[in-house]
Amino acid sequence: MTQKTLFTPLQLGEFTLRNRIALPPLTRCRSEQPGNVPGEMMVEYYRQRASAGFMVTEGTQIEPRGQGYAWTPGIHSQEQIAGWKKVTEAVHQQGGVIFCQLWHVGRVSHHELQPAKQAPVAPSAVPAEGVRVFIETGPGAGMLTAPSVPRELSTQEVKEIVELYRLAAENAKEAGFDGIELHSANGYLINQFISEHSNFRTDEYGGSLQNRLRFLREIIVAVSAVFGSDKVGVRFAPLFTTTDEERVYLGLVESDPHATYISAAQMLNELQVGYLSIAEADWDNSPDMPEAFRIALRETFRAPIMYSGRYTREKAEQVLSKGWGDFFGFGRTFIANPDLPARFKQNVGLNSVDSATLYGGTGKGYTDYPVYNS
Repeated sequence: MTQKTLFTPLQLGEFTLRNRIALPPLTRCRSEQPGNVPGEMMVEYYRQRASAGFMVTEGTQIEPRGQGYAWTPGIHSQEQIAGWKKVTEAVHQQGGVIFCQLWHVGRVSHHELQPAKQAPVAPSAVPAEGVRVFIETGPGAGMLTAPSVPRELSTQEVKEIVELYRLAAENAKEAGFDGIELHSANGYLINQFISEHSNFRTDEYGGSLQNRLRFLREIIVAVSAVFGSDKVGVRFAPLFTTTDEERVYLGLVESDPHATYISAAQMLNELQVGYLSIAEADWDNSPDMPEAFRIALRETFRAPIMYSGRYTREKAEQVLSKGWGDFFGFGRTFIANPDLPARFKQNVGLNSVDSATLYGGTGKGYTDYPVYNS
């Protein structure tokens, strides 16, 4: 049997991915204001990176309450749909495959970002700790601050948000996306329902793990009715350790992350989800994900698995050779190297990322990274 490489094509549902090098979801805060609309700068950014085998957009809020950071794009207005349509057309012209990551931050927000400056919504009225949100303080200027105390959603409101996910999937389809990914990681709304640290509900969405997974299950069923389950991905961040490092976002460490996320993967498998995306711990000196978890995940979930989080080419090839993962997101590396597949193929050096220009700003550090000329 021939050894698979990052350039071995991969079948993902009906799509044949030309390589296994993926652009993972990367928040860049470059949407046009007012209205959080994808503009020409975003079109160019995605076009430049369309040689990826697979692309997922930055987190894209499904409704105004779903925003936790200034200048992130949405997919709930006609202007936003029109903006994204230009992105998908640019990517498809380059032969790329692009999914839209549907995002709702839940409690990881601030009343300054909420409609009528209301409290953010969450499964329970428990504030997020050890995390910062980004609010606008003036045109093109902002600051990091602690999230506001959220209010608990009623059972009926939870069901209404499931419907908002379905509508967002409809909008993504109208915008020309090939599929959608559900952001269920990093302590945002779906993760808040799953986690024992943020869900203290006593209705059908709280208590047992199966109840805490119900919100995600209902969303998957709803968006699968729009795209088909094979065009739906789910992103988890099954953290086994944490850090005291000040971070924009991180996620929640369950008392038994192995059992929590293997059960979740089992549910995804039953619902015939198209792929599972795993965001690994990515802070400096973070430990590797336990091998036992990778093996159990592979045994549990039958469709392709994508890994990302401080991946190098070497690490990706090692995980691929062991059969634990199928395709790999290269985050900051892809930001700094829009032609990353070509660079990997030619074995040439990589540009380093400019951390100062990751969030917000102009085309500097966004669309001006040099490409490799062979």
